[in-house]
Amino acid sequence: MKASAFVYPWDVNGDPEAPARLASLGVEQATLAAAYHSTRALTPRHPRHRIVTAEYAAVLYPPGGHWEGRPLRPYEAGDWAPGDAYGEAAAALAGAGLEVHTWVVLAHSSRLGAEHPETSVVNAYGDRYPWAPCIAQPATRAYLVDLAAEAAVRPGACGTELESLGWYGLAHLHAHDKTGGVGLGDAGQYLMSLCFCPACRDGYGGQGLDAGELAAAVRGALEPVWRGAPSDGGWAGVEKLLGEARANATRAWRDGTARTLQEAAVAAVRAAAPEGFQVLLHADPVSYHCGANAGVDPAHILSVADGVVVPCTSGPGLLEPFARQDVAGAVLAANLTVVSGMGGSPGTLAADLAEARRLGAGELRLYHAGLASDGDLEAVRQALAGR
Repeated sequence: MKASAFVYPWDVNGDPEAPARLASLGVEQATLAAAYHSTRALTPRHPRHRIVTAEYAAVLYPPGGHWEGRPLRPYEAGDWAPGDAYGEAAAALAGAGLEVHTWVVLAHSSRLGAEHPETSVVNAYGDRYPWAPCIAQPATRAYLVDLAAEAAVRPGACGTELESLGWYGLAHLHAHDKTGGVGLGDAGQYLMSLCFCPACRDGYGGQGLDAGELAAAVRGALEPVWRGAPSDGGWAGVEKLLGEARANATRAWRDGTARTLQEAAVAAVRAAAPEGFQVLLHADPVSYHCGANAGVDPAHILSVADGVVVPCTSGPGLLEPFARQDVAGAVLAANLTVVSGMGGSPGTLAADLAEARRLGAGELRLYHAGLASDGDLEAVRQALAGR
């Protein structure tokens, strides 16, 4: 079972021991961030720093001249990843014998939303989500497709993993987040993630819905939830809150919008990449889900990309819908958190990867080598040695 560890350029650059340390875990690949959202990250072994603050979503290499004059364009990183930080780290990792793949975060950028508020998802109450670009808007889609191709196909990369290639919504790991006071449940999250920007209003119209009436229906459906009524889970809960016909019409618009973006982005990456370049998506098999692991239809996405990276830290159940497709040659990678302080369980990694393999996973992703303690990394080393 091929294993890869996620890593940031700042985990590697300036630490001459980092590449060999990563290779010593027993992984064959490093999945290295080339475009990433804002974050505050621990670097527990770096000789020069312990905390890195990436202030905004940025590309970790110098962006190309083709962005000149375009209102939507990627931001260059600040002093947390200066110059071609990605290229420097990639060369060091390759020098340690690791295959390097890019890690590209797409529809997730608070700075884009702050500087271009018209690009953001707008909920039924008129609130904008600056971290969540609306993927229905033509200019935003063009930006995301071009960013995917440029950030994915960096010199020397053998493949890419595309994160957030779909809808983003209310849920967002954000500093000092205070949105958990009411339990929205799966259905409430969906309703609070529906977008009502002009492009989405037109899209709902194409599905036979009046956008104003839909927004009013969403607000009315959520009113009991705000007062503490439980929200049923799953799609049945959405249909109960919004009505079956209306709910299914919104899903048809959103699913179609995400699918066509995924098709366009993967095609753009392949057009820019050398032969044999692997394209994977971070994916959730429930198409109406939002977030870093984009909601997809398993059969569709495995006909578009070379495979998927599936979150398995809370259990491997999300693997099964992809494995059931039985697509020859498709990569199914189980993503397991190995940082104890972030809810991971490196001590059970051997058992977890065995279960993931039983359910159809052929590859393993480890989140995140740069963030883990020495003890966590030693547990990874032992587990991978027993593969």
